[in-house]
Amino acid sequence: MVLIENIERLKEVLFRVKSNGKSISLVPTMGALHQGHLSLIEKARHESQVVVVTIFVNPTQFNNSEDLAKYPRTLEQDLELISEYTDIVFAPSVEEMFPTPPAEKYNFGSLEKVMEGASRPGHFNGVGIIVKRFFDLIKPDKAYFGEKDFQQLAIIKDLVKQNNIEITIVPCPTVREENGLAMSSRNQRLTKEQRDIASQVYQILLQSQKMNTESIQEICTFVKSEIAKMEDIQLDYFQIVDDTTLEEVENFDNHPGVVGCVAFFIGNVRLIDNIRYH
Repeated sequence: MVLIENIERLKEVLFRVKSNGKSISLVPTMGALHQGHLSLIEKARHESQVVVVTIFVNPTQFNNSEDLAKYPRTLEQDLELISEYTDIVFAPSVEEMFPTPPAEKYNFGSLEKVMEGASRPGHFNGVGIIVKRFFDLIKPDKAYFGEKDFQQLAIIKDLVKQNNIEITIVPCPTVREENGLAMSSRNQRLTKEQRDIASQVYQILLQSQKMNTESIQEICTFVKSEIAKMEDIQLDYFQIVDDTTLEEVENFDNHPGVVGCVAFFIGNVRLIDNIRYH
């Protein structure tokens, strides 16, 4: 495994890789890696000859400076976790990626106006900026993203479509802790008790999935009322949306895929999750 911190060195190494005709997979991360990230990297390992992992806490996708400052940075542990499955780790500084303030503006239409987009203005433009830069630099054949960040996945697919990027985006299932809590780097900021409490939100989603009803309204009411009973959880949103357009649905008819998306705070840590209804 090679650790690279500057763009010129990355270009040199990738030039040799591409000259040998080897396939490249990319797993973009912000570090603080866990088994969820590892599942993406392992899948990439099985499907390509060279695996590149980026570790970069991207300031352009944070609209809360305190959240950016508190985001865990654990490069040494990250490298140890992924060394067996990774060929190249690109871990640049902010100055390396953004020698001047980025000015790109992306328009993701209605995809960026709902849920995370509404709660975190500018977030998805920041995601678009860094992912496009990594795609341009690395030119991977495939890139792997977790389904926990369901809206981000839709944004990335739109970014690829808008810019005619020749790449395959590979969605990967959410990996969960034993109690059901979706694995997230932000979980490191939770106490064990908070993790157990937060895991109950997923149990509520599972219950809603098993409800004997075709009424979207009944499901929404159930989830919101159950979460409202939890003293330590503050709900940001729960919405049931079309899995392609991300628009809220009123019924299951004429929607091949429907997903329930939730965001909530426990203490000052904000977590997201989702569940597929069909």
